Amino acid sequence: MPPLGRKGPGIYRMSSRPGPGYEGSYSLFADQIVRRTGYRAKLNSMANSHSDSTDVVGSPRRDRYRSLLKPLFIGFVAALLVFLFAYLGGEVVEGDTHTFDMRLLLGAQSLRLGHPWVAEIMRDLSGLGSTSVLTLFTVAIVGYLALFSARATAFLVATSVISGSVLVSVFKAAFGRLRPDAAYAELAVPGLSFPSGHATMSAIVFLTAGALLASTRSRLAERIYILVSAALVTALVGLSRVALGAHWATDVLGGWTFGAAWAIVWLLIARKIANQ
Repeated sequence: MPPLGRKGPGIYRMSSRPGPGYEGSYSLFADQIVRRTGYRAKLNSMANSHSDSTDVVGSPRRDRYRSLLKPLFIGFVAALLVFLFAYLGGEVVEGDTHTFDMRLLLGAQSLRLGHPWVAEIMRDLSGLGSTSVLTLFTVAIVGYLALFSARATAFLVATSVISGSVLVSVFKAAFGRLRPDAAYAELAVPGLSFPSGHATMSAIVFLTAGALLASTRSRLAERIYILVSAALVTALVGLSRVALGAHWATDVLGGWTFGAAWAIVWLLIARKIANQ
């Protein structure tokens, strides 16, 4: 009795006991198994490769859409901020903000009179937006970027800060708005008022630095924390100017909107150059 018999076409069964020709029959059986399993493995491999190729083709497309939507959305935010700045400027020129500004100015004066310690804190916070502090901060950022193979970004940061400072002076001269009367101010400052230089330059410098630092972190929570911290410092500098009576409230609002928009524009330019 042969050890390996045929039961239907292409199907073999093994005998319970070996006999003559057992090794050759076993080899034939093993060869048949290898052929069948190999064919199935080939089919599975083709199916998987087709699925992978679909994902590979789809992923770049999705990534392309995301890479386009993100700068478009950020650009829209910048355009909205520019519109708000222009709107505020128009309202200031027409005098429609005087009631609002005066109410906040008197409220800040009452707060200082009732709580003398507030003035000291506001002076310290206002110093964060001074020309000396922001210049040192900018030099430190630009120097670091230039030393560690990011010279293009360093140049863009320096250009954004310098051009932003020039535009603030141009806007002040164009709007020609006077500062609040010294009788309402804890800190009397000479010069024109709209937009606030402290608020504008703080937004440009701190938001730019925050965005550059956040871009180096991979975790979303870290990026959010850095950006919120930069925005908080910018907000405190602007609020200190109103609390001290050095600016009208709309001066600070105008500085925030223009400064944030200017920072966004230059960050988009830096991002485009980095991608190239």
